[in-house]
Amino acid sequence: MSEVDSKKDIFRKKLLEKQKEAKVVRKIVLTVFIVLIIAFSGLIGGGYLYIKSSLEPVDPSDQKGIDVTVPIGSSVSTISRILEENDIIKDARVFKYYIKFKNESGFQAGNYKLNRAMTFTEIIEILKQGKLMDDVAFQITIPEGRQLKEIASIISNKASFSEEEIIQKLTDKKFIESMRAKYPDLLTDDIFGENVKYALEGYLFPATYPYYKKDPTLEEILEPMIKKTSEVVAIYIPQLQEQKMSVHRFVTLASLIEEEATEKADREKISSVFYNRIEKDMPLQTDPTVLYALGEHKDRVLYKDLEVDSAYNTYQNKGLPPGPISNAGKISFVAALSPEDTDFLYFLATKEGDVIFTKTLDEHNKEKDKHITNK
Repeated sequence: MSEVDSKKDIFRKKLLEKQKEAKVVRKIVLTVFIVLIIAFSGLIGGGYLYIKSSLEPVDPSDQKGIDVTVPIGSSVSTISRILEENDIIKDARVFKYYIKFKNESGFQAGNYKLNRAMTFTEIIEILKQGKLMDDVAFQITIPEGRQLKEIASIISNKASFSEEEIIQKLTDKKFIESMRAKYPDLLTDDIFGENVKYALEGYLFPATYPYYKKDPTLEEILEPMIKKTSEVVAIYIPQLQEQKMSVHRFVTLASLIEEEATEKADREKISSVFYNRIEKDMPLQTDPTVLYALGEHKDRVLYKDLEVDSAYNTYQNKGLPPGPISNAGKISFVAALSPEDTDFLYFLATKEGDVIFTKTLDEHNKEKDKHITNK
């Protein structure tokens, strides 16, 4: 080999080594870059989820009153800390910055009756108006899974209005339109859809509502229930838009889950059955819709009941009914948006409150014979 060839060979070797080194460096840089991006995304995503969670009520289903004292001269930081210590809010810092962002002020000292189901808006309103626990004239508790007529009866037992007057107000077009003007994102045109029985069915949130006047108007009694629904549903609007699901469909599906669920039920699995059936173009065949169509409560749905001629009858009609059949709690709203990933097409509630999920009609009938037919 000549001296020139030897030099060329050495040059090529050095060039290859540099290329290898450059390649390794690029890989290292790329790896570091990807790791940083993932870490940054995780930090941002985690921060967003934490703040989103902190803005929500501690426990929407816990209406138990908690005595909270706000001393005279308390700063926003002090009030935030007191609320966190009493488990009324999740994070004092988030609450403090929320107040600053909203430019809220004028909080009053006193002894308050608050609960873990309250939203930031409700807490701030009470603290600003100085509504002390002794100021409550009466309270109305609306449980989950109640229909419009049942809610009218509950209100009538607490306030000076008959059930007929309450139903008349809840079905009054002028009142409904006034509520739509205040809560347009919640009360959409869908509530007036074809075959919808009651426009406001499912839109009166289950919670305990304090009233500070002995004789409030019906509007003053009913609006907080609609407002509460609006506040709860607003949390899920981004997800609804992402999934291209209307608010009305969301509220309707949540009401079906609420009606079918037992205390032991896994609502996410019940939700998955409804999603799977809709995807396979199968009727939902859920008994509560038949009872709603019949307009009565029964311990057991008979075969003849399944023939009721109604758009709400999900044995005769595919897809969701025209509207909600009751009011749903937050856990049913969550399930309506987050069904578990399953292959289940059937479920059966036993008399003990357990819910058995199956994939085929044959499996379902076997469980039915075991737990229902032979009982």
